[in-house]
Amino acid sequence: MSFYVCIDIGGTAIKYGLAGENGVLAERGERPALAREEGGEGILRKVIEIVHGYQASHEHVKGIAIDTPGIVDARDGSIVFAANIPGYSGMKLQARVTEACGIPCIVENDVNAAIAGEYWKGAGKGAETLFMITVGTGVGGAFLWNGNVLHGASHAAGEVGFLRLHGEKRIFEDIGSTRALVEQVAVAHHVSPAALDGREVFRMAEDGDEAAIAAIHEFAANLAEGIAQVCCLLNPEVIALGGGVSEQKKWLKAPLQSNVEEMVVPSMRANTRIEFAELGNDAGMIGALYLLLQRMKETERV
Repeated sequence: MSFYVCIDIGGTAIKYGLAGENGVLAERGERPALAREEGGEGILRKVIEIVHGYQASHEHVKGIAIDTPGIVDARDGSIVFAANIPGYSGMKLQARVTEACGIPCIVENDVNAAIAGEYWKGAGKGAETLFMITVGTGVGGAFLWNGNVLHGASHAAGEVGFLRLHGEKRIFEDIGSTRALVEQVAVAHHVSPAALDGREVFRMAEDGDEAAIAAIHEFAANLAEGIAQVCCLLNPEVIALGGGVSEQKKWLKAPLQSNVEEMVVPSMRANTRIEFAELGNDAGMIGALYLLLQRMKETERV
């Protein structure tokens, strides 16, 4: 049986696992990224160590699938720009990992990889057109058509977090991120935003906290406005919501649907459904594996 190393690079942690061609992660691990402290070279060193460890313990390790934050040129797996990891921008990550490990490797942006994972194994399975919005501290996005991620002229297609909404100078992620949600509740309770996170806000709402409930309703309305823009611009079959909000279907499903219905004419939303991502933190690794397997099949045909 062939195995593939799947690696999810984050600013805080590097998560990894070993999977077969079926996309099931048989083994998992995690180690601190120390991205700010050790920079891009530290990330590269850790990735190579992870792969070498699996190569030493398993036969038939055939490839490496990596997802990472930042703008990635998926043609060669280089990091075009990464704001929060020193020395990462410009790194030829795919080429250097391939050279060090001697097996095929791909590198893809984390949201682009996540949408591929949801298309292969999750909420967008089988959809011809799929848009994914990931909501966390910021807002990310990606568009997939017929199984192919669309990257755009500057490798930044789908970045809906930078949309400007309701005529203001603010952008989508300023009002539709969990950061905005947390800040609103923190102001209402006269505490520092650092004392809360998104999960805590939803827990407070479960306990009947009026400020949390009101903030969630406003958050859903703002999120729906971004979703409405996607409906009008791309008319996808599925819009999948990922990140921490994927766990909050109970609170968000109905208000998102009703708000989108108010904002988008029926003929433009009739065949679009809003889904919540199903793969959680594994989406990026599973999607990167899907893209690696597709790339290897294409190479074999040449």
